[in-house]
Amino acid sequence: MSLIYIVEDDKNIQEIEEYALKNAGYDVRCFDEAEDFRKGMEELLPDLLVLDIMLPGEDGLSVLKWLRKNRASRNIPVIMVTAKASEIDTVKGLDMGADDYITKPFGVMELISRVKALLRRAMRTSEDAVLDFGTIKLDTERRICMVNGVNTELTFKEYELLKCFMSNAGLVLSRDKLMDTVWDSEFAGESRTIDMHVKTLRKKLGDAGGHIITVRNVGYKLE
Repeated sequence: MSLIYIVEDDKNIQEIEEYALKNAGYDVRCFDEAEDFRKGMEELLPDLLVLDIMLPGEDGLSVLKWLRKNRASRNIPVIMVTAKASEIDTVKGLDMGADDYITKPFGVMELISRVKALLRRAMRTSEDAVLDFGTIKLDTERRICMVNGVNTELTFKEYELLKCFMSNAGLVLSRDKLMDTVWDSEFAGESRTIDMHVKTLRKKLGDAGGHIITVRNVGYKLE
C-alpha cells in the first residue's frame, strides 16, 4: 500500500485530501508545516507527496528545492497544490521539479486521478519497449513512430519530444522541463524553440497531433 504525505496548513483542505486518499486505499500522513514534514522524512520516506505552496514559515517551493537536492528524496513524485491565481508559482514549481499541480478549489476525484497516474509512472522499473497512446505507437528500441499503423518519419528532436510526452501522458510539462529533457541543461537557445518543434510534430502526426494540448503560459501535455 502506497504511503502519501500531505503538507497543508489549511485544516479543512488537509482533512478533505486525507479522507479522499484514505478512502482510495492509501496510507496517509499529514503535516501542517515544513519543519514537521522534514522530521517525518527522517523517519520514513513516502511514495508520493501532496505539497501546498503557501505554507507558514518555509514555503512549498523551498521544500521542493530541498527535496530535489536530497539524494534520498529527489525521485519522490510531487503534486503541488496552488491557489488559482498563483500562475507564476505553478510555473516555478514545475521548473524546479514538481511532477504535476492542482489548483484550489479542486475535486477529490481529480486529486485521486492525478495521484494514481503519478504512482503508476513512478513504479515503472524499466522503460517500456513500446509506448502506445491512441493511434500513436512508439518503438523505443528501433526508434520507429507509427500512426494508424503507418510509419511516420520524425527528426531526432521530434522523436525525443514525442517520447517525453508519451512517457508522461496526462501530465503537464513546462517548456523548461522539456528543454532539459529533450535538449539538455546546457542548451543555449530560447525555450520558444519547443513551440516550433511541437508545431511540426503535430503536423506530422496528423489528426493524432491534436492530443498534444497547449497549457497556456506553462507548457504542454499529451491528453
